[in-house]
Amino acid sequence: MLVYGTMRSLTRLAAGTICPVSVEGAHHVPATGPVLLAGNHLSGCDTFFLMAVLRRRLVFFGKHEYFHTPGLKGRAVAATCARMGFLPVDRRGGPAAARAVVAHGAGVLRRGAPLVIYPEGTRSPDGRLYRGRPGTAAIALASGGVPLVPFGIAGTDRVQPIGRSLLRPHPVRIRFGRPLGYGAYLRRPARPDGLPTSATLRELTLVLMDRVRELSGQEYVDAFAPSVRR
Repeated sequence: MLVYGTMRSLTRLAAGTICPVSVEGAHHVPATGPVLLAGNHLSGCDTFFLMAVLRRRLVFFGKHEYFHTPGLKGRAVAATCARMGFLPVDRRGGPAAARAVVAHGAGVLRRGAPLVIYPEGTRSPDGRLYRGRPGTAAIALASGGVPLVPFGIAGTDRVQPIGRSLLRPHPVRIRFGRPLGYGAYLRRPARPDGLPTSATLRELTLVLMDRVRELSGQEYVDAFAPSVRR
């Protein structure tokens, strides 16, 4: 809790000085109970600005490499991520890893916590919005219809461009939309193993990403984003 609170305070300081933040629609995020927040991903600092503008303690997924990079710096990053409550995600682990992500995410929501997901699966390499992966839809459906709140962030790619550690002065805008109504997808026939069909996941993901595009103002690319490496 100490690390989370410290990072939130530092980001709030930046938001009140060099990176003024405008927020719209924060009332769409429930003050209590489970909620799944899903939006675009432009920069490593997206996570911290979301922490700064919402009162609730948020839960995030963090890529597997954050927890398993060797060396002193790697251990420091792993310790920080663990103390902030990040959940590790193996993005190359195949179907078994994907099922584990869904199970972990549904577990967070069952505990009544707010979970944040970036459906693109990585940061945008060029400021455009890329196709969403089905994990967010799978978690929402596995959780039985918890509020699914889309959001759009703008300006963070100028605050912290890929490959940069320090923040640069630039305004940030965060817009939260109304929760998506996706009850019809919950009532669709499932696969023999009880999981949603690929068609259901794909359609719900398209609806979600279209709303994220409206909120972020980005150009949409109908392809998965290439992995960003420093």
